[in-house]
Amino acid sequence: MSSNSGFNLPYSTDNLDDLEKTHAGSSNDGYSKTFKPNKHQPILTRINNSINAVFGSIQSFSLKYKKILIFLVTFICLSLFTSVPFVPHFRTGSPKVVIILAANEGGGVLKWKGPQEWSVERSSIANKKQYAKSHGYGLTIKDMTIKKRYSHEWRESWEKVDIMKQTMRQFPNTEWFWWLDLHTYIMEPQISLEKHFLNNLENATYRSPETFNPLGLPVDIPYLNYDSPIDMVITQDCGGFNLGSFLMRRSSWSDMLLDIWWDPAMYEQMHMQWEHKEQDALETLYSSQPWIRERIGFLPLRTINSFPPGACSDKADDPQYFFQSNDFVVNMAGCEWGRDCWGEMEHYKALSKKLHKRWWHLW
Repeated sequence: MSSNSGFNLPYSTDNLDDLEKTHAGSSNDGYSKTFKPNKHQPILTRINNSINAVFGSIQSFSLKYKKILIFLVTFICLSLFTSVPFVPHFRTGSPKVVIILAANEGGGVLKWKGPQEWSVERSSIANKKQYAKSHGYGLTIKDMTIKKRYSHEWRESWEKVDIMKQTMRQFPNTEWFWWLDLHTYIMEPQISLEKHFLNNLENATYRSPETFNPLGLPVDIPYLNYDSPIDMVITQDCGGFNLGSFLMRRSSWSDMLLDIWWDPAMYEQMHMQWEHKEQDALETLYSSQPWIRERIGFLPLRTINSFPPGACSDKADDPQYFFQSNDFVVNMAGCEWGRDCWGEMEHYKALSKKLHKRWWHLW
């Protein structure tokens, strides 16, 4: 009996080598077609594989150094979203210029605002926000609704003096403060104040009222020294000083001027005589006090205060008052007295958009 008598093989041992070779060949073919990576994978598949590899590396790194990462993320969040001083906040420093925009959410003592008045306010605020953001300036919007301390009607116009003092305390490291009335619109938002006149203040301004003197103020007063630096920049229109757009520099001189300007003797004793209230008060101080006059510089009106047609109507033929193309700011002064504030605001807003239309805009 042979050793394999207990098994009945379906094939002979002579054919075993051939079968093994055939099986091996078929296995290799099957492996190459089924399991071997394809050298010509689709691009998206390779990208997904790369991304998965990157995320895998990040995950393994995070697990390995998770305590350090939690520590860093916690301190970054504290720095960005709280006042915790462990990590310094990202700040660019105090702005050189702060714009003070006078709003009036309640309409003052006269009336509540209608839809057009709300529209004027929204347009004016958006204009100042965009300008301040473009040049890194600060912006504070002051509500001019009559408060208890301004309850007397002759103090309603004097509050800008007090608000200027408040804003200087609010921004202790800012150099210049630019007051703008609500009915103003910056027409050339790409121009910074530094480029416009602040970097060349002495040459851009004139100091003596002899240059332009619509009120007939005294030209020469004793003890006057124009060599002092300029700490206040204003303009003059056909009615005298215009305080719808003016600038003040932080200084001890400014502090003294604001204190005297806000003195109760001014607004309580003289309000019946001064039709323009705080404007007449400043004109009086300028006329009689050399220490005040020598720190004030005048800009031509159209530099920061161009008028629309209808303002200064008795000077309608004098171009030095009225807006022309490329003027920096238009001041719709007095539009609430017989003119259309909303219509003027919409006109100049559309004109500014047209003047600065991007070439790729179709409308």
